Amino acid sequence: MKETVVSANSFDARSTLRVGDESYEIFKLDKVEGSARLPYSLKVLLENLLRTEDGANITADHIRALGGWDSQAQPSQEIQFTPARVIMQDFTGVPCVVDLATMREAVKELGGDPAKINPLAPAELVIDHSVIADKFGTKDAFGQNVELEYGRNKERYQFLRWGQTAFDEFKVVPPGTGIVHQVNIEHLARTVMVRNGQAYPDTLVGTDSHTTMVNGLGVLGWGVGGIEAEAAMLGQPVSMLIPRVVGFKLTGELTPGTTATDLVLTITEMLRKHGVVGKFVEFYGEGVAATSLANRATIGNMSPEFGSTAAIFPIDGETLNYLRLTGRSQQQVALVEAYAKEQGLWLDPTAEPDFSEKLELDLSTVVPSIAGPKRPQDRIVLANAAEQFALDVRNYVADDEEAGKESFPASDAPASSDGVPTKPTLVTAPDGSTYEIDHGAVTVAAITSCTNTSNPYVMVAAALVAKKAVEKGLTRKPWVKTTLAPGSKVVTDYFDKAGLTPYLDKVGFNLVGYGCTTCIGNSGPLPEEVSKAVNEADLAVTSVLSGNRNFEGRINPDVKMNYLASPPLVVAYALAGSMKVDITREALGIDTEGNPVYLKDIWPTEAEVNDVVANAIGEDMFAKSYQDVFAGDAQWQALPIPTGNTFEWDTESTYVRKPPYFEGMEMEPAPVQDIAGARVLAKLGDSVTTDHISPAGAIKADTPAGQYLTEHGVERRDFNSYGSRRGNHEVMIRGTFANIRLRNQIAPGTEGGFTRDFTQAATADAAPVSFIYDASRNYIEQGIPLVILAGKEYGSGSSRDWAAKGTALLGVKAVIAESYERIHRSNLIGMGVLPLQFPEGASAQSLGLTGEETFSFTGVTELNEGTTPRTVKVTTDTGVEFDAVVRIDTPGEADYYRNGGIMQYVLRNLIRG
Repeated sequence: MKETVVSANSFDARSTLRVGDESYEIFKLDKVEGSARLPYSLKVLLENLLRTEDGANITADHIRALGGWDSQAQPSQEIQFTPARVIMQDFTGVPCVVDLATMREAVKELGGDPAKINPLAPAELVIDHSVIADKFGTKDAFGQNVELEYGRNKERYQFLRWGQTAFDEFKVVPPGTGIVHQVNIEHLARTVMVRNGQAYPDTLVGTDSHTTMVNGLGVLGWGVGGIEAEAAMLGQPVSMLIPRVVGFKLTGELTPGTTATDLVLTITEMLRKHGVVGKFVEFYGEGVAATSLANRATIGNMSPEFGSTAAIFPIDGETLNYLRLTGRSQQQVALVEAYAKEQGLWLDPTAEPDFSEKLELDLSTVVPSIAGPKRPQDRIVLANAAEQFALDVRNYVADDEEAGKESFPASDAPASSDGVPTKPTLVTAPDGSTYEIDHGAVTVAAITSCTNTSNPYVMVAAALVAKKAVEKGLTRKPWVKTTLAPGSKVVTDYFDKAGLTPYLDKVGFNLVGYGCTTCIGNSGPLPEEVSKAVNEADLAVTSVLSGNRNFEGRINPDVKMNYLASPPLVVAYALAGSMKVDITREALGIDTEGNPVYLKDIWPTEAEVNDVVANAIGEDMFAKSYQDVFAGDAQWQALPIPTGNTFEWDTESTYVRKPPYFEGMEMEPAPVQDIAGARVLAKLGDSVTTDHISPAGAIKADTPAGQYLTEHGVERRDFNSYGSRRGNHEVMIRGTFANIRLRNQIAPGTEGGFTRDFTQAATADAAPVSFIYDASRNYIEQGIPLVILAGKEYGSGSSRDWAAKGTALLGVKAVIAESYERIHRSNLIGMGVLPLQFPEGASAQSLGLTGEETFSFTGVTELNEGTTPRTVKVTTDTGVEFDAVVRIDTPGEADYYRNGGIMQYVLRNLIRG
């Protein structure tokens, strides 16, 4: 168990809080001058500093700086935040445990005690990213998918079961249970933590960007890369600058017919437009009290889509009601209330805290919306969706189609008279029946992702839409792959209790698994005949999902356009079958009597939804679902595992391999060097996400990763996904920068993981096109460092640690971008890669950089003197010179970079300590 930090208590803040028969040590915020005016989120940080003040890393000056926070200043004051716990999902959690196991061996080799490598803060991992929706539309889809999941992931699951036994303070929620963020709010979150006699705010970092869902419960936490999470598990505080806090005032109430999804897409659009990258967002005002906890959690979940670090709500009566509903003890609920009121953390709807910036939204102005076709912030009013699709689809089809030229075999229909591209394509189903699909066909309709499946109001609304549709005689179109993947078993329990499951089944939304499925690219293959028609005719087909991410290439390799929508709208689009249909005005289908059925005919009233929620959901459901959540079923418990505190690596494994991070490591880090003679591996545009960089989705046979697996005797059917193989660095390196939608500007005319290999030609213009992985091996063999050139918002999206790990292992030493999103920039430093920024207003294009140059960077060695240079000089062999801004933003990050990365820094400190 983690030892209690003995605070220096410079402000005499230590006190006692009595709740019922229990007494707790607390640290009073009102002992710090200025604390009362602080936003809720900064009060939580202030308590963290008071409790962990050690006079070295966390000093009285840090506490005073936070108490005296200037809301209008640009962030400059570094503080050390010590999260109470760490949460992980299996895709990012497996490499965390792999690294911990590797660190144990490294400690042993350097003469230390392997047992020192042990989580010092509670670490919980939920296996939720591995289930793939292979089977759908049948009652046994769930069982078949779970069976396939265990078959594909046995090695990984054995490894995680070993970790559960080998490491203290490490718990695993087994497969088939739920989605990490929904399990977090329904069971794992404490809101107020109790540990070693102390009570303090529950805080956390998580290895998934949507960790912020728990912000809806008043819990401060956010997504970090796996390497940051490992450091937090090992007792390292998170180095951060006191952020700007954006106050988002809510007024009014949602009108009937609008959903939490409509609200969150509106907020996403507003905050992206305002600009909140690197900032905290905090909701306040009278409208907060009118916002259900489920809706708050949905808003918090979408924080990465705004770009903010966190999106938090204060604690109030609605928080307590949710804690009671989800089975928290009476004592815990009483403690949360008493602590929040004692510390000034309880919502005052009339208060106007000191914020850096403010926005306001009247909830009554929210209208039904979707977002797409490739970014969460691209909101479309539902009534305009078909019209907007007609404009957007032109970006996804061949130029000649708008002229109405002859199409791939099907009907004789030309391009439509309104100029919307069309390519009617005949599909023959396995039973011999035929139908036509065209651009805009909805081929995936998925009720998925904790964003919305944690919200009973939208889930019940979806089930009621299904019920009313069945009663009218409607069902999904035959080309639509329909899936239901809730975030916890509670959802299917209340569907069963309300008698709604048969209707969802009838429409095709059978349970496929409890996991992230479609939202992270585990949608599974389209039916073979649909996939064949889509690819042969090059159709721009669509997906509609109730998730949070719709980036290009993410959902399904056959699907070009992706739309986020509420669960009831997902059902509606499955009935309509096409984004060309204006579902607000056109019929979704024909009833049994031959009459058209419109959306308004099957949309439930607010009273109908509320009645089901009130009568079908109770505390007993949560108690039943979570009573033995870490034990797992017989299949989990029967997995054979090795014993001992160091892992027995299987040299033949293609899932879990010992990574090379600590090879040749010595106790003293080598001095930082300038970079000379670097070549460009990739020149990229704006909004390149971690999905573009990090390996994700299916592994294709003709890629370096596919070739590696084939060489190691893995059959194509057993390739699984990149995410499931994150514990094998050999697979992951080969999949880095290999997204099918990546456009590398130094290899024009290509899409995917291609570059030009300048080692293979005497002149740059003769350099052949090559796989990025293959080229990187040639550069490494010749000792040539590599650089990435990028545009704005580089590294936006999920907190994928492999986006940084893969970059480093490919031999990239520096990235120069116009701007970064927070997590990826930090992770690059954590892997020893230097993040640089073009001068204000400059870009690769404005500087005339083609990517064919050779680069040198001087001034980096200033880091050896204990300081961080503001800029470094960048020169090229073509005569271009500029001063790049060094984006090592804190002294802590500088320490990580000097040590070659965060893991090396932590390891050296643990051995010394």
